[in-house]
Amino acid sequence: MSILGLLYWLSRLIAIGAIIHVVLDNRQPAKTMAWALVIYFIPIFGVIAYIFFGVNYRKERFISRRSMDMLTKRSMLEFVEQHHLELPSDYQTTIELFSRQSFSLPFINSKTVILTSGYDFFPRLLHDIAQARSHIHLDMYIFEDDALGRLISDALISKVRQGVEVRVIYDDVGCWKVKSRFFERMREEGIDAEPFMPVHFPQFTSRANYRNHRKIVVIDGRVGYIGGMNIAVRYVSQSWRDTMIRIEGGGVNGLQRAFLIDWYFVDRTLLSDSKYYTKPEEEGGLMQTVTSGPVATYPEIMQGYLGIIKAAKKYLYFQTPYFLPPDAVFFAMKTAAAAGIDVRVMVPRRNDAFFVEWASRSYLREAVEAGIKVYLYEGGFLHSKMMVSDDSVCTCGSTNLDFRSFENNFEGNAFFYDEDMARRMRDIYLADEQKTIRLETVSSRIHPPITQRLWDSLTRLLSPLL
Repeated sequence: MSILGLLYWLSRLIAIGAIIHVVLDNRQPAKTMAWALVIYFIPIFGVIAYIFFGVNYRKERFISRRSMDMLTKRSMLEFVEQHHLELPSDYQTTIELFSRQSFSLPFINSKTVILTSGYDFFPRLLHDIAQARSHIHLDMYIFEDDALGRLISDALISKVRQGVEVRVIYDDVGCWKVKSRFFERMREEGIDAEPFMPVHFPQFTSRANYRNHRKIVVIDGRVGYIGGMNIAVRYVSQSWRDTMIRIEGGGVNGLQRAFLIDWYFVDRTLLSDSKYYTKPEEEGGLMQTVTSGPVATYPEIMQGYLGIIKAAKKYLYFQTPYFLPPDAVFFAMKTAAAAGIDVRVMVPRRNDAFFVEWASRSYLREAVEAGIKVYLYEGGFLHSKMMVSDDSVCTCGSTNLDFRSFENNFEGNAFFYDEDMARRMRDIYLADEQKTIRLETVSSRIHPPITQRLWDSLTRLLSPLL
């Protein structure tokens, strides 16, 4: 047998072994089939991709994070009982689910401002940083070394020099293109800056697939931000449509807890001093900060989406840049539409990731066939991640409607059970709708040629891996 023949059969044996490993992992059938197809048809690339991005290291590597989650309960116990706390009956099950599974407590007195552009968000953030007296906590997927990133880092350095504690978590993959000198300068000036799960060899293969996609800021325990914006100049562009929520009051405690759990994970320092939290007043909107990630027993944020979809009576509006919904979420959405609920999904007309756009097209056509109204946003790139229902509940954060956000990433969303907040979010959605066209009006997308449909369907097979 020639050397090439020997190499061929060796690659096939390795591929078969990898496929057996995938099957024995007992993950979702769709994901199992996707990995098996990739490994079988392109064995060398498929096996390497599986080792780097597919092997399930979660239980072995991250169990200490679950232990930390339990430890922080002691600093939150004083907030368990809030006088005059009333849970809305339609969402009581969902609220209690979050509280029981991850101790994500609901907080009253949550005052909110919805920010829909970088021009709104970053001046507010810089103003709040300037007002800081105790501490500043940033948890960002991307912290870019550009004009805006340097402006914010300079503002943080200025506060450190004034005696303010500053802690920064940045995702190592999200900041791959950022030179280490950018963060070294912060450290030299006294900022505690830590990468989330560095992906250097040999740990690369166990970490590259699990990223911290959260965007959370907490200042003095009194002001917080959560949403979809990272720190980079492109988020200030007029062609970039995104959503951040500025929060004051009791709800900031949930954001703080989310950050401090992440901080323990990257720094192994437990911060539980009462100065990091604020005592809620007995009035204001009700909200919960919910985090999810690959270490969780169940995907909490996805459970929240399912709870809201199930409880909907009139309408469900979604904004997401990527529409690759897991089967459970997609089935719930289609069921709601079949029951007469006004279900709408807004996505960008042009995506920033071609492969994801191709994979999502068959999902969007199927959504239209099921009675879901699909809108293509033409006012720029829509990066907003939100859902609003029935003028009574809404959620906003870093979670996309795709497999990666619900299953692999560390994500964070705020859930608001407040009529005023829901109506404001609804009005923003409807205003954005004025810059859209219906998918049905784009014949090339709703009735593509057979070759395009075949390609869309083939890329859809890989959607659990994207």
